Amino acid sequence: MSHITAAPHRWTLTRYLIEQRRRFPQASGDLNALILDVSLACKAIARIVAQGQLGDALAPVSTAVNVQGEQQKPLDVMSNELFIRMNEWSGNLAGMASEEMDEPRQIPEAFPRGKYLLVFDPLDGSSNIDVNVSVGSIFSILRAPADSVDTGRALTEADFLQPGAAQVAAGYALYGPTTMFVLSVGNGVAGFTLDPNLGEFVLTHPDIQVPEDTHEFAINTSNSRFWEPPVKRYVDECLAGSTGTRGKDFNMRWIASMVAEAHRILMRGGVFLYPRDTKDPAKPGRLRLLYEANPIGFLMEQAGGRASTGRQPMLGVKPSSLHQRIGLVFGSRHEVERIERYHHEPATREPEAPLFAARSLFRD
Repeated sequence: MSHITAAPHRWTLTRYLIEQRRRFPQASGDLNALILDVSLACKAIARIVAQGQLGDALAPVSTAVNVQGEQQKPLDVMSNELFIRMNEWSGNLAGMASEEMDEPRQIPEAFPRGKYLLVFDPLDGSSNIDVNVSVGSIFSILRAPADSVDTGRALTEADFLQPGAAQVAAGYALYGPTTMFVLSVGNGVAGFTLDPNLGEFVLTHPDIQVPEDTHEFAINTSNSRFWEPPVKRYVDECLAGSTGTRGKDFNMRWIASMVAEAHRILMRGGVFLYPRDTKDPAKPGRLRLLYEANPIGFLMEQAGGRASTGRQPMLGVKPSSLHQRIGLVFGSRHEVERIERYHHEPATREPEAPLFAARSLFRD
């Protein structure tokens, strides 16, 4: 189980951010204000999600598609608009980029410009909304290039192409049985639960730590025929359990909502794999580097876990495009390191687990 230090009293998100800012006496407070604006957008989305069929969130899918070629649900569009409206006016941002927008969003001339960039997936896992599975919002905060701040020039795609290690802060909101806001400003990871009576996020998980070892892994096994040998080797060893080379039994999980997967791992450990495979050779992975892999990777590393492409640390990858896809492995450090090691070892033929054998229960 993850280690969570008991708080002497409950701090609101606002107080937590003030305490963190005291580590930097020269800080302007703009970052605090920006995070509070993001949290306000998340509260608004949480209310819409909670309405379910009583609201418009489950209206028929529109014919519109986003830059990823995916159909946009009404709630995807609503969530994106909420992020924009809640954050563009305050003078904290130089610009925004979203999974749902083709190009960077410029700050309207009517509003002052700030020194940060906001990158976000406004509603991760939205395909699960109609079956009442937890979904969430993911965000990442970067510094805008100094020349764009000084000159006020329009932002370009290149301004956002910063490695994950450059993130100033990252986090997500989870819309589940309770609404949570999980955040790192580079000093560990803290989790806040929305108190419906106060309308405030209250600190409930002050020092989240991912255990180094685990007995759980999460992967979409329907893609097993497309996996690269190191991934297949790892999963086969987990499935072999206590009688195999690992000498212990594993449980497998798969929610198909990355925010929910990440939250489970932050709370109790585990490893998540959405690796590069051969299903679509034109795509080096399924998940988006800027909107999903980098912010979740930042949180994992801050909580003592590890995030990787399977071959190299995720936070060291230099993005090449705004909507770049990538393979992602994250979670308990020792398991991620094992998967990385398998990718760097010479390929060997491993015995297949019965679940994936060519001739098993389903014989010709």
